[in-house]
Parts: sequence; C-alpha cells; structure tokens
Amino acid sequence: MYLYDELVKRADRPVQVGLIGAGKFGSMFLSQVPTTLGLEVKAIADLDPDRARQSCRTVGWSDAQLKATEFFDSTQTMIDAGGIDDLVEATGNPIAGIAHAKMAIAAKIHIVMVNVEADVLAGGILAKEAREAGIVYSMAYGDQPALTIELVEWARASGFHVVAAGKGTKYLPEYHYSTPDTIWDHYGLTPEQAAQAGMNSQMFNSFLDGTKSALEMAAISNGTGLKAPDDGLSFPPAGMDDLAHILRPRSVGGQLEDSGMVEVVTSVERDGRPVYKDLRWGVYVVIEAPNDYASACFKQYGMNTDSTGRYSAMYKPFHLIGLELNMSILSAALLNQPTGSTLDFHSDVVATAKRDLNAGEMLDGEGGFTVYGKLMPASKSLAVGGLPIGLAHRVKLNNKIKRDQPITWADVEIDRGTEAVITRQAMEALYRASE
Repeated sequence: MYLYDELVKRADRPVQVGLIGAGKFGSMFLSQVPTTLGLEVKAIADLDPDRARQSCRTVGWSDAQLKATEFFDSTQTMIDAGGIDDLVEATGNPIAGIAHAKMAIAAKIHIVMVNVEADVLAGGILAKEAREAGIVYSMAYGDQPALTIELVEWARASGFHVVAAGKGTKYLPEYHYSTPDTIWDHYGLTPEQAAQAGMNSQMFNSFLDGTKSALEMAAISNGTGLKAPDDGLSFPPAGMDDLAHILRPRSVGGQLEDSGMVEVVTSVERDGRPVYKDLRWGVYVVIEAPNDYASACFKQYGMNTDSTGRYSAMYKPFHLIGLELNMSILSAALLNQPTGSTLDFHSDVVATAKRDLNAGEMLDGEGGFTVYGKLMPASKSLAVGGLPIGLAHRVKLNNKIKRDQPITWADVEIDRGTEAVITRQAMEALYRASE
C-alpha cells in the first residue's frame, strides 16, 4: 500500500481526523498522533471535553498540540465546523454509533467504525449508504475483525480455500452468566483496583461473557461471507499449533459443523488449565491446500499442518487496537479503501437471557446483568424475530424469558420511532427482500 510514502508526499497538508470518544481505544490512537507524519487530529468530540483533554495530556500531547485541537461535546457541531477528512467513531455505544455514522455520510466524510456494536446492529445498510455517497465506511485496523479479514483476504487472493477464521479469547461456559458484580474475580482484580484504573465493569464484562466475541465474529462474517455456526460459537480450546487440527470440518475429524466458518478459540481448557501456546490476544485463518502440490509445499516450507498435511493455519498472536488505527484512517483518506467493511448481512447477534427473566424487567445491554449476545446466522435471527443485542438497552420485557432463551422483538416494549430502530428495521427489510 505504501501509505508512508503517500504521507511523505503530503506532509505539508496532513490528513485531518475527527475523533468521537476519547476512552481507551481513542487514547491509544491519540498516543500515536505526535509521531505520525502527515496526520493531525483536528477535533475531538466527547461527552466530557475536559476528560478528553486530560486523555491527550496522559498520552503525552504537548500544550501546543492541545491548543491546535478543538474540543466539542457534540459530534454534529464538530462536523459542522468543517475541515475533517476522516471521522473515527470510538464510543462503543451502538445507538450513538448509528447516529454518528449517519452524520458522517450526510457530510460525505470517511468513517472508521471502531464501534463494532453499531456495525453489527446496522452496518449492512450504513456501508451501503456510505458507498452510495462516495465515501469509505471502514472497520478499524488494530481491532480483531479488521485484522482477521486481512488474513482472509490474503488467503483468498493467494488461491486458498478459507476453512475457518476468527480470534482467540479467554472463555469458559459459565462466563455467559457473568455480571458487572462478578467480573473482576475473573480478571484477578478487586473492584477497588479496577476503579482506580478507570476500568468500566460493564464494558469489560461484555468481553468476558461472550458478547464481544459474538459481535466481532458477526462483523467478520458480514465482511467476508464466512458462515456463523447454527447454534452459536462453541469456543473450542486450541493453541497456535492445534488450529489446523481442531478448526476443520467434523467430516474430516475437526470440530467445525462445516467449512467456511467463523469461530473463537479459548485460552483455557474446560477444566481451567491453560492452553499451550494460546492465541488469547490474536487472530487466525485456517486454510486448505487446493491440490496435492500445494500440500507438499506446506511440508517443504515448514507450515504447521494437521495430520493430513492438507490444512494449515496462519495467525497473528497479538492485536494493538488503537495503536494500529492509523492504517484505517490513512487507507481511507489516501487510498479511498477500507481496512475491512460490511458487505452483507450474513450473521447477527441476538440478546439472550443470562438468567430467568420476568415480565416488567428492564434489559441493560452488552455486558450487563440481564443478557449476553449470541451469534447466529442472520437468516435464523430474522426467522425468529431476534432482538439484536445493540437494541437491548433500557427496554422493558413483556414476557417471561428462560435462561439462555433468545429474546425477540415481540418480547419487549421498544420505541420503533428512534433512528437506531428505524435503521435496523430498514436493514432487515432490505435483506428479507433480497432472499
């Protein structure tokens, strides 16, 4: 791509970035700005502009850089001020993310969607609208979906069949029922230590209870066409050396229901023992040799394969999240290309009960006390009327729901006149019409 060469050419007219949300991801990106030639943060929008200023100071910004940056408490006001090439949406709030994407599309500003929650909720229609407006709608490089899609693209462009793709995490089945009150035990922290570090219990719980994994696999599926398992992610334990053996179809001795799937591997065995050479922080793709000659080459060049020699895996054992975000920003601004983008609606993440719930209870979204997100094929979600996890915020249940039961649109009282609901239902209608 030679992005750096392009930056050098235009060092006197830097790419101008507008950042929405100066939390952990945003702060990691901000830390790279002073050392990146040809890129400037023109403005930051945050509900608390003073907190955003402090985030900049914390990551090492000079007083001169702070003075050169505008701070807003409104995204629309920031956009209206003008001069932004790329908008980075890093709030993590799915409803806000849809609104901000709509603002960027209306203003014809490239958008880098760190907010995977919003992307899975309505990315199919947002990306379509962005393409029609002539702008880039991009996943965020550094986050696992974009990094995984990069591996899938490498494999397909090289002529390999993609058997499986996904990421690693720490998972045990009981984590689905974790709440913000129990989360820190799993991280080896006290609530006091977490509070001192500024760690949000509900956000971190969404990483642990399987919701974030489901969202990220849905994003990969929707950006590649890889399929979601029919009954959700199974999280098999697998180390780097075992990926090609475990993540192949059941028909040839693996654990996948079919070839061409997304899946997450866990870093702990079901009895709690650590997996050898785990991929907890990384991403992977499992490929199949298209012929005997390619299979022989796998062996000749030291590829780690399954026992047949036909399946192999490539992986990246880390992701640096916001430290790598420049790749998306610069690819959009300089090359007019996304680093992964939603292409279709193949997979969905449906709100699923963490415990038996009663009519009248209020759902509290990703990482909360009431629901976790379960990955399923979009066709199945549409057939059952599944309520997307991104809309399971402060909505009241109409019915009793058993633990592990998916929640449907019919089970909740929800305002169907909000922008997020209208956008999501427009996407559902679009894909029902295309079936």
